[in-house]
Amino acid sequence: MTNIGVIGSGAMGSGIAQVAATAGHTVFLYDNNPSALERAKSSLGKIMARLVEKGRLTPKASQEIQGRIHYTDSLYQIEAPGLVIEAIVEDLMVKRNVFEQLESIVPHDCILATNTSSLSVAAIAAACKTPERVLGIHFFNPAPLMKLVEIIPAVQTGEHELHKAKALIDSWGKTTVVAKDTPGFIVNRVARPFYGEALRILDEGLADAATIDWAMTTLGKFKMGPFTLMDYIGNDINYTVTETVFQSFYYDPRYKPSFTQKRLSEAGYLGRKTGRGYYDYREGAANPEPQKDKVLGQQILDRIVAILINEAADALYLNIASREDIDMAMTKGVNYPKGLLQWADEMGINRCVERMDRLYHEYLEDRYRCSPMLRKMARNGSTFYPQN
Repeated sequence: MTNIGVIGSGAMGSGIAQVAATAGHTVFLYDNNPSALERAKSSLGKIMARLVEKGRLTPKASQEIQGRIHYTDSLYQIEAPGLVIEAIVEDLMVKRNVFEQLESIVPHDCILATNTSSLSVAAIAAACKTPERVLGIHFFNPAPLMKLVEIIPAVQTGEHELHKAKALIDSWGKTTVVAKDTPGFIVNRVARPFYGEALRILDEGLADAATIDWAMTTLGKFKMGPFTLMDYIGNDINYTVTETVFQSFYYDPRYKPSFTQKRLSEAGYLGRKTGRGYYDYREGAANPEPQKDKVLGQQILDRIVAILINEAADALYLNIASREDIDMAMTKGVNYPKGLLQWADEMGINRCVERMDRLYHEYLEDRYRCSPMLRKMARNGSTFYPQN
């Protein structure tokens, strides 16, 4: 079975190594920091022990999985890999340097993949003499638990390498979707309004964080409200992704970050990991109760969902991914209660257009411009999926 190399032993790299080893591969986990490797090994041991304790793994299987992972601080000790996945800091120059070095070490038919969530795969591939073997393989955190993996071919990626990588990740029990190499790919692009519009509603003083979260979870059936989720992700990480997408789209106002989130990040109120974010997680802290007004809650839900649908429709309009992959990405990648394009059909395309137009006429901001695809579909009376 193919040997797998993983570059970076942080939470994501370690998680990918665990997934590959569980699938039966020999894995070489590289980090230039020996202490980080020790932490990764210790952390995996604890994870395996919990899985055994819960009856999800036998002690023998746990030992075999751990035995298949080799920890190394030398790239030259990654033996004959068929695939190397890089999962290091989101810095383009650092990644390019790693890929340039890797190319001279690994076999000529080894596929080189980046786990970047927001950087250009084409720019990373350009650092290599054989860029056709470079592509994006974007796992979601935690990699062992999240089913979705985005596969992102760069303009240089070969068809053979794309199909080979996709088939391999599919064989690991993951759900793969193919996305165009554009900022945010599918999930981090389409999901921006879930955070951004919730923050806008908060900034306008229309509702507080608890009420917005209540509307989205109780009325909308989302697993987490936007503020709970941002506190879970970390305001620093969520803000950086938003800022990167905003800049990468030439400052399109649809992706404009919020000063509220920026100030929380600057203050160190990052969420659960620091004890404070939109909510206070310190011992004995009291958080506000939501205003359980169904009329207000429905207005919040309708506004955010309409903009999410608009973003999904625009992703389809611009050929970022197929209709099925966009809906699959949002249900499997961020646990949305249903696919956004399916939701649009159920809601009615005309109603989606009306809600976007109402927001645009109220604010006169390009942030609320309706996708040309939605407007055309409304005129034609068409739907995203065939109707019975």
